[in-house]
Amino acid sequence: MTTLTILGAGFSGQAIAEAFKAVTTDIAGTTRSAEKAARLGADGIRAILYDGQAIEETLAERLRETTHLIQSIAPGKDGDPMLRPGVPPLTVLCPKLEWAGYLSTVGVYGDHGGAWVDEATPLNPVSARSLERVEAEEGWLAAGTAAGLPVAVLRLSGIYGPGRNTFWNFEDGTARRLIKPGQVFNRIRVEDIGAASLFLADGKHGGIFNITDDEPAPPQDIVAEAARLMGVAPPPEIAFETAELSPMARSFYGENKRVSNAKLKALGFVFAYPDYRVSLADLWRDGRWRGHRNRT
Repeated sequence: MTTLTILGAGFSGQAIAEAFKAVTTDIAGTTRSAEKAARLGADGIRAILYDGQAIEETLAERLRETTHLIQSIAPGKDGDPMLRPGVPPLTVLCPKLEWAGYLSTVGVYGDHGGAWVDEATPLNPVSARSLERVEAEEGWLAAGTAAGLPVAVLRLSGIYGPGRNTFWNFEDGTARRLIKPGQVFNRIRVEDIGAASLFLADGKHGGIFNITDDEPAPPQDIVAEAARLMGVAPPPEIAFETAELSPMARSFYGENKRVSNAKLKALGFVFAYPDYRVSLADLWRDGRWRGHRNRT
């Protein structure tokens, strides 16, 4: 029987849990707070409190029974919590493990001036957080090799879905059309992250995979399409150079690339939401965009 444990059951982790419900009811996920633990329980996910530091006995016991593992906790300056010095190897932590997935980011590619990148493209991480991700990716792949287990690194593009999307930005009054000529981003519907994780686990696929939509697009186009669906005027254009942005938000605009998903599709995976138009229309239909408001 499949026993799934998700380290860091946030927005993506919960979507992965939902996808895995097609094959198992034995799903657990970690969270840092009792409030979030209650929400996970209501969604049929056994919640385990874990702050990303010491692995307490409750989590250790769960890991010993785990057949499928998802690691969604960002590494931070101290590295990945499962790969730090003193933490037992995968074969000891998870003796029944059959497959593991590590959730990374397309940020590891860095800036490519709008050119296409794929899994074979040399990495050029710019930010400290992307450098940490590269180190974690390498650690997880090495751990899989050492254990003789398939480990998949899922490089995710900008994540959105029910409860986290441009429609909510209009609702909040925060929707903006920032214009930086030539800038494009890829995106990914959170449900496609769940479906891709199940697909890779079911096929016991290891290696690196871009989990991203078909169509990198300028960010202002997504805002305009959401406005069209809502029947409202799009917000005025704002030049990127004059926009007030947090340092993190501004850093995202320092990376410009088009990310290919051809490797995953070549295995037979079909994206339910291959571009933002299909996805936004689906979210707007019947108010699905509201979801459970999720900013974590």
